[in-house]
Amino acid sequence: MTIPGNLLTTAMAVMPYKDVDRALDAALSMDIPFWPQLPIFSYYEDMYVQASEHFPGILVNIERRTLSFSMDKFMEELEEALSHFDEAEYFDISPTYSVVYHRFLELDLSGYPAIRGQLEGPISFGFNVKDQDDKPILFNDTVRPFLLEFMAKRINVQLSRLKELNKNAFMYVDEPGLQLLFSAMAGYSDRAALVDMERFFSLIDRPRGIHLCGNPDWDFLLGLDLDILSLDVYTNGEIFSAYGPSIKRFLNRGGVLVWGIVPTNFEPFEKENIDSLMNRLKQIWSVLGKKGIDTEFLLSRSLISPATCCLVNPDGEKTVEKAFNVVKEVSRRLREEYNLT
Repeated sequence: MTIPGNLLTTAMAVMPYKDVDRALDAALSMDIPFWPQLPIFSYYEDMYVQASEHFPGILVNIERRTLSFSMDKFMEELEEALSHFDEAEYFDISPTYSVVYHRFLELDLSGYPAIRGQLEGPISFGFNVKDQDDKPILFNDTVRPFLLEFMAKRINVQLSRLKELNKNAFMYVDEPGLQLLFSAMAGYSDRAALVDMERFFSLIDRPRGIHLCGNPDWDFLLGLDLDILSLDVYTNGEIFSAYGPSIKRFLNRGGVLVWGIVPTNFEPFEKENIDSLMNRLKQIWSVLGKKGIDTEFLLSRSLISPATCCLVNPDGEKTVEKAFNVVKEVSRRLREEYNLT
Protein backbone atom coordinates (compact mmCIF):
# COMPACT_ATOMS: atom_id res chain seq x y z
CA MET A 1 0.00 0.00 0.00
CA THR A 2 1.69 3.23 -1.13
CA ILE A 3 -0.77 5.53 0.68
CA PRO A 4 0.22 5.59 4.35
CA GLY A 5 -2.31 5.50 7.19
CA ASN A 6 -1.77 5.50 10.96
CA LEU A 7 -3.48 8.89 11.38
CA LEU A 8 -0.89 10.95 9.51
CA THR A 9 -2.04 14.40 8.39
CA THR A 10 -2.96 16.03 5.11
CA ALA A 11 -5.43 18.74 4.06
CA MET A 12 -7.63 20.06 1.29
CA ALA A 13 -5.92 22.09 -1.40
CA VAL A 14 -8.20 25.13 -1.77
CA MET A 15 -6.82 27.78 0.58
CA PRO A 16 -7.56 31.50 1.21
CA TYR A 17 -3.98 32.73 0.88
CA LYS A 18 -2.77 35.59 -1.28
CA ASP A 19 0.87 34.76 -0.47
CA VAL A 20 2.23 31.71 -2.33
CA ASP A 21 5.16 31.16 0.05
CA ARG A 22 2.94 31.20 3.12
CA ALA A 23 0.47 28.80 1.51
CA LEU A 24 3.25 26.39 0.58
CA ASP A 25 4.66 26.56 4.10
CA ALA A 26 1.27 25.55 5.49
CA ALA A 27 0.88 22.70 3.01
CA LEU A 28 4.42 21.45 3.68
CA SER A 29 3.76 21.38 7.43
CA MET A 30 1.48 18.38 6.97
CA ASP A 31 2.81 14.80 7.01
CA ILE A 32 1.51 14.44 3.44
CA PRO A 33 1.92 17.78 1.68
CA PHE A 34 0.08 18.94 -1.43
CA TRP A 35 0.21 21.87 -3.81
CA PRO A 36 -2.28 24.59 -2.76
CA GLN A 37 -4.98 26.05 -4.99
CA LEU A 38 -5.28 29.80 -4.35
CA PRO A 39 -8.23 31.34 -6.22
CA ILE A 40 -7.99 34.59 -4.23
CA PHE A 41 -4.38 34.99 -5.35
CA SER A 42 -5.41 34.49 -9.00
CA TYR A 43 -8.47 33.21 -10.86
CA TYR A 44 -6.10 30.96 -12.80
CA GLU A 45 -5.52 29.14 -9.49
CA ASP A 46 -9.23 28.28 -9.20
CA MET A 47 -9.78 24.50 -9.34
CA TYR A 48 -12.33 24.69 -12.15
CA VAL A 49 -10.21 27.03 -14.25
CA GLN A 50 -7.15 24.82 -13.81
CA ALA A 51 -9.11 21.77 -14.97
CA SER A 52 -10.37 23.68 -18.01
CA GLU A 53 -6.99 24.33 -19.62
CA HIS A 54 -6.98 23.17 -23.27
CA PHE A 55 -10.55 21.82 -22.96
CA PRO A 56 -12.24 22.63 -26.29
CA GLY A 57 -15.12 25.07 -26.13
CA ILE A 58 -14.07 26.73 -22.88
CA LEU A 59 -14.40 30.48 -22.40
CA VAL A 60 -12.39 31.93 -19.49
CA ASN A 61 -12.59 35.60 -18.53
CA ILE A 62 -9.90 36.21 -15.93
CA GLU A 63 -10.91 39.82 -15.26
CA ARG A 64 -14.58 38.99 -14.68
CA ARG A 65 -13.71 35.63 -13.07
CA THR A 66 -16.13 33.66 -15.24
CA LEU A 67 -15.89 30.22 -16.83
CA SER A 68 -18.34 29.07 -19.50
CA PHE A 69 -18.65 26.88 -22.58
CA SER A 70 -19.65 27.24 -26.21
CA MET A 71 -20.78 24.20 -28.20
CA ASP A 72 -19.83 25.86 -31.47
CA LYS A 73 -16.35 26.56 -30.11
CA PHE A 74 -16.13 22.96 -28.88
CA MET A 75 -16.79 21.59 -32.36
CA GLU A 76 -14.27 24.00 -33.85
CA GLU A 77 -11.52 23.06 -31.38
CA LEU A 78 -12.19 19.34 -30.88
CA GLU A 79 -9.99 18.12 -33.74
CA GLU A 80 -7.09 20.26 -32.53
CA ALA A 81 -7.44 18.84 -29.01
CA LEU A 82 -7.56 15.27 -30.29
CA SER A 83 -4.36 15.84 -32.25
CA HIS A 84 -2.53 16.39 -28.93
CA PHE A 85 -3.90 13.33 -27.11
CA ASP A 86 -0.52 11.58 -27.03
CA GLU A 87 1.34 14.62 -25.67
CA ALA A 88 1.71 14.51 -21.89
CA GLU A 89 2.67 18.17 -21.61
CA TYR A 90 -0.61 19.20 -23.24
CA PHE A 91 -2.55 17.74 -20.30
CA ASP A 92 -0.37 19.07 -17.50
CA ILE A 93 -1.13 22.33 -15.70
CA SER A 94 0.94 25.10 -17.26
CA PRO A 95 2.75 27.81 -15.26
CA THR A 96 0.10 30.29 -16.41
CA TYR A 97 -2.66 28.21 -14.83
CA SER A 98 -0.77 27.52 -11.62
CA VAL A 99 2.31 29.26 -10.32
CA VAL A 100 1.88 27.27 -7.10
CA TYR A 101 1.91 23.84 -8.76
CA HIS A 102 5.19 24.58 -10.51
CA ARG A 103 6.74 25.94 -7.32
CA PHE A 104 5.74 22.65 -5.65
CA LEU A 105 7.38 20.64 -8.44
CA GLU A 106 10.69 22.45 -7.80
CA LEU A 107 10.88 21.22 -4.19
CA ASP A 108 12.68 18.19 -2.79
CA LEU A 109 9.73 16.14 -1.51
CA SER A 110 11.45 12.76 -1.32
CA GLY A 111 11.60 12.73 2.48
CA TYR A 112 7.84 12.79 3.06
CA PRO A 113 5.89 9.54 3.54
CA ALA A 114 3.77 10.59 0.53
CA ILE A 115 2.70 13.68 -1.42
CA ARG A 116 -0.58 14.51 -3.10
CA GLY A 117 -2.02 16.32 -6.07
CA GLN A 118 -5.56 17.01 -7.17
CA LEU A 119 -7.78 17.94 -10.09
CA GLU A 120 -11.44 18.78 -10.36
CA GLY A 121 -13.42 15.70 -11.36
CA PRO A 122 -15.64 15.36 -14.43
CA ILE A 123 -18.96 15.22 -12.55
CA SER A 124 -18.39 18.47 -10.67
CA PHE A 125 -16.76 20.16 -13.65
CA GLY A 126 -19.62 19.07 -15.89
CA PHE A 127 -22.25 20.31 -13.44
CA ASN A 128 -20.64 23.69 -12.90
CA VAL A 129 -19.54 24.59 -16.42
CA LYS A 130 -22.57 25.61 -18.49
CA ASP A 131 -23.09 26.10 -22.20
CA GLN A 132 -24.60 28.95 -24.19
CA ASP A 133 -28.08 27.82 -23.14
CA ASP A 134 -27.11 27.77 -19.43
CA LYS A 135 -27.21 23.96 -19.41
CA PRO A 136 -24.49 21.95 -17.62
CA ILE A 137 -22.19 20.29 -20.13
CA LEU A 138 -22.48 17.06 -18.16
CA PHE A 139 -25.92 16.59 -19.73
CA ASN A 140 -24.50 16.79 -23.26
CA ASP A 141 -24.06 13.26 -24.65
CA THR A 142 -21.45 14.49 -27.13
CA VAL A 143 -19.32 16.39 -24.63
CA ARG A 144 -19.53 14.06 -21.62
CA PRO A 145 -17.58 11.05 -23.03
CA PHE A 146 -14.80 13.38 -24.14
CA LEU A 147 -14.83 15.10 -20.75
CA LEU A 148 -14.27 11.79 -18.93
CA GLU A 149 -11.27 10.84 -21.06
CA PHE A 150 -9.81 14.36 -21.04
CA MET A 151 -9.87 14.66 -17.25
CA ALA A 152 -8.47 11.14 -16.82
CA LYS A 153 -5.48 12.08 -18.97
CA ARG A 154 -4.93 15.25 -16.94
CA ILE A 155 -4.94 13.31 -13.68
CA ASN A 156 -2.54 10.66 -15.01
CA VAL A 157 -0.04 13.23 -16.24
CA GLN A 158 -0.02 15.09 -12.93
CA LEU A 159 0.33 11.85 -10.96
CA SER A 160 3.27 10.82 -13.13
CA ARG A 161 5.05 14.11 -12.44
CA LEU A 162 4.43 13.86 -8.71
CA LYS A 163 5.74 10.28 -8.61
CA GLU A 164 9.04 11.59 -9.93
CA LEU A 165 9.29 13.59 -6.69
CA ASN A 166 7.96 10.93 -4.31
CA LYS A 167 7.23 7.32 -5.18
CA ASN A 168 4.17 7.34 -2.87
CA ALA A 169 2.40 10.21 -4.61
CA PHE A 170 -1.35 9.92 -5.09
CA MET A 171 -4.22 11.99 -6.46
CA TYR A 172 -7.53 13.36 -5.23
CA VAL A 173 -10.31 13.75 -7.74
CA ASP A 174 -12.26 16.64 -6.22
CA GLU A 175 -15.95 15.83 -6.66
CA PRO A 176 -18.24 18.08 -4.58
CA GLY A 177 -20.87 17.64 -7.29
CA LEU A 178 -21.39 13.96 -6.50
CA GLN A 179 -23.95 14.81 -3.83
CA LEU A 180 -26.07 16.48 -6.53
CA LEU A 181 -26.51 13.16 -8.34
CA PHE A 182 -29.10 12.13 -5.81
CA SER A 183 -31.15 15.29 -6.08
CA ALA A 184 -34.38 15.18 -8.08
CA MET A 185 -33.13 18.30 -9.83
CA ALA A 186 -29.90 16.77 -11.05
CA GLY A 187 -31.05 15.71 -14.52
CA TYR A 188 -28.39 13.00 -14.54
CA SER A 189 -29.24 9.68 -12.94
CA ASP A 190 -27.11 7.80 -10.45
CA ARG A 191 -27.21 4.82 -12.80
CA ALA A 192 -25.69 6.87 -15.62
CA ALA A 193 -23.19 8.31 -13.15
CA LEU A 194 -22.14 4.86 -11.99
CA VAL A 195 -21.39 3.75 -15.55
CA ASP A 196 -19.48 6.95 -16.24
CA MET A 197 -17.53 6.92 -12.98
CA GLU A 198 -16.55 3.27 -13.38
CA ARG A 199 -15.35 4.08 -16.88
CA PHE A 200 -13.53 7.18 -15.63
CA PHE A 201 -11.66 5.37 -12.84
CA SER A 202 -10.70 2.56 -15.18
CA LEU A 203 -8.74 5.19 -17.13
CA ILE A 204 -6.90 6.60 -14.10
CA ASP A 205 -3.62 5.27 -12.76
CA ARG A 206 -3.30 4.28 -9.10
CA PRO A 207 -3.27 5.43 -6.38
CA ARG A 208 -6.49 7.35 -6.98
CA GLY A 209 -9.29 8.62 -4.84
CA ILE A 210 -12.06 11.13 -4.29
CA HIS A 211 -12.32 14.12 -2.01
CA LEU A 212 -15.65 15.76 -1.28
CA CYS A 213 -17.12 17.76 1.57
CA GLY A 214 -20.78 16.96 0.92
CA ASN A 215 -23.10 14.08 1.73
CA PRO A 216 -23.63 11.77 -1.27
CA ASP A 217 -24.95 8.22 -1.33
CA TRP A 218 -22.07 6.60 0.54
CA ASP A 219 -22.89 3.12 -0.72
CA PHE A 220 -22.46 4.46 -4.26
CA LEU A 221 -19.18 6.18 -3.48
CA LEU A 222 -17.62 3.42 -1.37
CA GLY A 223 -18.48 0.95 -4.12
CA LEU A 224 -16.28 2.72 -6.67
CA ASP A 225 -12.78 1.32 -7.29
CA LEU A 226 -10.99 3.91 -5.13
CA ASP A 227 -7.78 3.73 -3.14
CA ILE A 228 -8.60 6.67 -0.87
CA LEU A 229 -11.70 8.62 0.16
CA SER A 230 -11.49 12.03 1.86
CA LEU A 231 -14.63 13.37 3.54
CA ASP A 232 -16.05 15.84 6.06
CA VAL A 233 -16.85 13.70 9.10
CA TYR A 234 -17.22 16.78 11.31
CA THR A 235 -20.53 17.42 9.53
CA ASN A 236 -21.39 14.00 8.11
CA GLY A 237 -19.81 11.56 10.55
CA GLU A 238 -23.04 10.26 12.06
CA ILE A 239 -24.52 9.61 8.62
CA PHE A 240 -21.31 8.10 7.26
CA SER A 241 -20.94 5.70 10.19
CA ALA A 242 -24.33 4.18 9.32
CA TYR A 243 -22.73 2.60 6.23
CA GLY A 244 -20.70 0.02 8.16
CA PRO A 245 -20.85 -2.84 5.62
CA SER A 246 -19.75 -0.62 2.72
CA ILE A 247 -16.98 0.94 4.81
CA LYS A 248 -15.75 -2.50 5.84
CA ARG A 249 -15.63 -3.71 2.23
CA PHE A 250 -13.79 -0.55 1.21
CA LEU A 251 -11.16 -1.04 3.92
CA ASN A 252 -10.81 -4.78 3.32
CA ARG A 253 -9.86 -4.22 -0.30
CA GLY A 254 -7.13 -1.79 0.77
CA GLY A 255 -8.93 1.56 0.88
CA VAL A 256 -7.76 4.48 3.02
CA LEU A 257 -10.15 6.94 4.72
CA VAL A 258 -9.27 10.58 5.38
CA TRP A 259 -11.22 11.80 8.42
CA GLY A 260 -11.94 15.51 7.92
CA ILE A 261 -12.59 16.42 11.54
CA VAL A 262 -11.34 19.98 12.19
CA PRO A 263 -13.62 22.77 10.93
CA THR A 264 -11.93 25.61 9.09
CA ASN A 265 -14.90 27.99 9.14
CA PHE A 266 -14.50 30.61 11.86
CA GLU A 267 -17.69 30.03 13.91
CA PRO A 268 -17.62 26.21 14.25
CA PHE A 269 -13.86 26.28 14.79
CA GLU A 270 -14.25 28.65 17.75
CA LYS A 271 -16.83 26.32 19.33
CA GLU A 272 -14.52 23.29 19.37
CA ASN A 273 -11.31 22.25 21.06
CA ILE A 274 -8.85 19.39 20.66
CA ASP A 275 -10.60 17.15 23.19
CA SER A 276 -14.05 17.67 21.68
CA LEU A 277 -12.79 16.84 18.19
CA MET A 278 -10.91 13.76 19.37
CA ASN A 279 -14.00 12.55 21.21
CA ARG A 280 -16.15 13.09 18.13
CA LEU A 281 -13.79 10.93 16.07
CA LYS A 282 -13.57 8.22 18.70
CA GLN A 283 -17.36 8.06 18.94
CA ILE A 284 -17.56 7.40 15.19
CA TRP A 285 -14.88 4.74 15.43
CA SER A 286 -16.73 3.16 18.35
CA VAL A 287 -19.90 2.93 16.27
CA LEU A 288 -17.96 1.27 13.47
CA GLY A 289 -16.32 -1.06 15.95
CA LYS A 290 -19.75 -2.28 17.02
CA LYS A 291 -20.42 -3.02 13.35
CA GLY A 292 -17.44 -5.34 13.12
CA ILE A 293 -14.69 -2.96 11.97
CA ASP A 294 -11.59 -3.52 14.10
CA THR A 295 -10.29 -0.17 15.37
CA GLU A 296 -6.61 -1.06 15.01
CA PHE A 297 -7.19 -2.12 11.41
CA LEU A 298 -9.27 1.00 10.73
CA LEU A 299 -6.60 3.36 12.05
CA SER A 300 -3.92 1.65 10.00
CA ARG A 301 -5.92 2.80 6.99
CA SER A 302 -6.79 6.30 8.20
CA LEU A 303 -5.49 9.85 7.81
CA ILE A 304 -6.56 13.05 9.60
CA SER A 305 -7.40 16.34 7.88
CA PRO A 306 -9.44 19.53 8.19
CA ALA A 307 -13.15 19.05 7.55
CA THR A 308 -13.45 21.37 4.56
CA CYS A 309 -11.80 24.09 2.55
CA CYS A 310 -12.68 27.67 3.45
CA LEU A 311 -12.26 30.91 1.51
CA VAL A 312 -14.69 33.21 3.34
CA ASN A 313 -13.50 33.67 6.92
CA PRO A 314 -13.41 37.26 8.20
CA ASP A 315 -9.83 36.71 9.38
CA GLY A 316 -8.61 35.45 6.01
CA GLU A 317 -6.17 32.58 6.41
CA LYS A 318 -5.73 32.83 10.21
CA THR A 319 -8.45 30.34 11.21
CA VAL A 320 -7.29 27.95 8.49
CA GLU A 321 -3.75 28.07 9.89
CA LYS A 322 -5.11 27.45 13.39
CA ALA A 323 -7.13 24.52 12.06
CA PHE A 324 -4.03 23.02 10.45
CA ASN A 325 -2.25 23.21 13.80
CA VAL A 326 -5.21 21.54 15.53
CA VAL A 327 -5.18 18.76 12.91
CA LYS A 328 -1.53 18.10 13.70
CA GLU A 329 -2.16 18.07 17.45
CA VAL A 330 -5.21 15.79 17.15
CA SER A 331 -3.08 13.44 15.07
CA ARG A 332 -0.20 13.54 17.56
CA ARG A 333 -2.39 12.80 20.56
CA LEU A 334 -4.36 10.04 18.87
CA ARG A 335 -1.21 8.39 17.54
CA GLU A 336 0.21 8.46 21.05
CA GLU A 337 -3.01 7.09 22.54
CA TYR A 338 -3.24 4.22 20.04
CA ASN A 339 0.54 3.54 19.97
CA LEU A 340 0.91 4.28 16.26
CA THR A 341 4.32 4.87 14.73
